[in-house]
Amino acid sequence: MDITAALPTFLITLREGFEAALVVGIVLACLKKAEQSHLNSWVFSGVIIGIFASAILGVVFGWLIEGIATSEHPYAPVLGEFLEAGIGLFAITMLSWMLIWMTQQAKSLKAEVEGAVKAVIEQNKTAAGWGIFGLIFIAVLREGLETVIFILATFQQGIIPAIGAILGLLVAAGLGTLLFKWGVKINIRLFFQIMGIFLLLIVAGLVISVLKHLDAGVGLLAQINPNYVGFCLTEPSSCLLGTLVFNAHNFLPDKQFPGIVLKALFGYRDQLYFVQVISYFLFLITVGGFYLQEVNGKATIASKPEKTAS
Repeated sequence: MDITAALPTFLITLREGFEAALVVGIVLACLKKAEQSHLNSWVFSGVIIGIFASAILGVVFGWLIEGIATSEHPYAPVLGEFLEAGIGLFAITMLSWMLIWMTQQAKSLKAEVEGAVKAVIEQNKTAAGWGIFGLIFIAVLREGLETVIFILATFQQGIIPAIGAILGLLVAAGLGTLLFKWGVKINIRLFFQIMGIFLLLIVAGLVISVLKHLDAGVGLLAQINPNYVGFCLTEPSSCLLGTLVFNAHNFLPDKQFPGIVLKALFGYRDQLYFVQVISYFLFLITVGGFYLQEVNGKATIASKPEKTAS
């Protein structure tokens, strides 16, 4: 069994799970402060149903993908490649947006959640319970959906990626418990900065995979139907990716150690084409630039001394 298949899912669920744990912890703390702890059961129900709904979505998408893969329709392989590319592109968009948005909202997250909880508990008991449930359910489902889409985008199958996801959730829940129940000091900003760098590199690896699936899909389409041969723009090396510019398959393959670890954590591939290399660094420069700009901005604001009243 390949334990490295668990690394990306572990890191993704750790980050996403801890983000959800922060929301849950803030809500529980607000309810305790407002002497409304009788609503805690709605919080835990929201967590459980949110996780369950995310898993159901993953199973449904998995069945769809498996159905296409086992189909005997002549265009099924083409559709499969394009579906993988589409899911990968969706995952890139969601995770990139989440990475930048969470960094932007980090300072106001606590205030926003506390404001939402305050508004909810001012309603009658039943409405307040459903309001708390909805707040938690949406938070957990959002993070769970991002994780499910990532796993589908990487098309990791088997028990090992699932174990990585479960371990990530358990560690995230443990960190949340240490932070809110036991009062252990955790540098949350540093945690999200480190995890953000890992996430950025993992998503950059998805860019390479998406381009590979697009290229494979167009190549298969051209083979099945000669009318689409003109879509292959950079033959003979590939249809869409240009020439092969990096080949380490003989001395650092991405399916063996340590290449497989580099692939899991940093998006390494032992064969790269021109368009893949350009797209990889373009993604890091653009999305990574926005992310680092937000991180540096927050660090500057946080370190700026407050003015004392004269």
